[in-house]
Amino acid sequence: MSHPHYEMPQALYAAYKHASSQKFYPLGTVRCSGDVMFRSQLARDLGCLLDVDETVVAWLCLPVEFTTMDGTHVPDLMVDYEDGKRLFLDVCEEEGAVGVSEAAACSRIHHRFVPRAEIETGCRLANAKDMLRYASYRTPLNDRMRLLAALEEAGSLSIAECMHLFREVQPMTGISWMLLNRMISADLDERMLGPETMLRRFSAVGAR
Repeated sequence: MSHPHYEMPQALYAAYKHASSQKFYPLGTVRCSGDVMFRSQLARDLGCLLDVDETVVAWLCLPVEFTTMDGTHVPDLMVDYEDGKRLFLDVCEEEGAVGVSEAAACSRIHHRFVPRAEIETGCRLANAKDMLRYASYRTPLNDRMRLLAALEEAGSLSIAECMHLFREVQPMTGISWMLLNRMISADLDERMLGPETMLRRFSAVGAR
């Protein structure tokens, strides 16, 4: 049985073509559900934050196009949250175009602009970028079990206290992958990850 030929909408195609020619670091992601394509480093940075947001199920780059008074618009990202909410996001330097948000509302799309100051506040972005360097690695089972068992017994341990538990992979590689994959948790906002950073087993209760 033949299928009708699908023609990608023009604005969406143009956005894909432009973003596909760009490369922004870090390259790894853990919850992007499609092709990794960004039009700016700021959009890439927002994707980093989504990967360490414990309320995010999945996100997608350049998801749809919709019509505004000034033409057709393609949002940077679409995000699905654990509570069932779906939100379309665009990055901006300070304030986004009001017409875009109004057009999104008319299309029954929940849309928000995320300013640079919000993305870059605190240490979360820097910590996310550091950890995402190890997104393509995997903490071996033996190392995972040793850390999880130690945390189960102690409740929480500093990174310094956990370093000796890793025997098959470098400690921060193993810890980063487990943080990204919600096996353990740590405070990523107040300071850069360091020997004194406390780790605990992941719990969805109280997630950001």
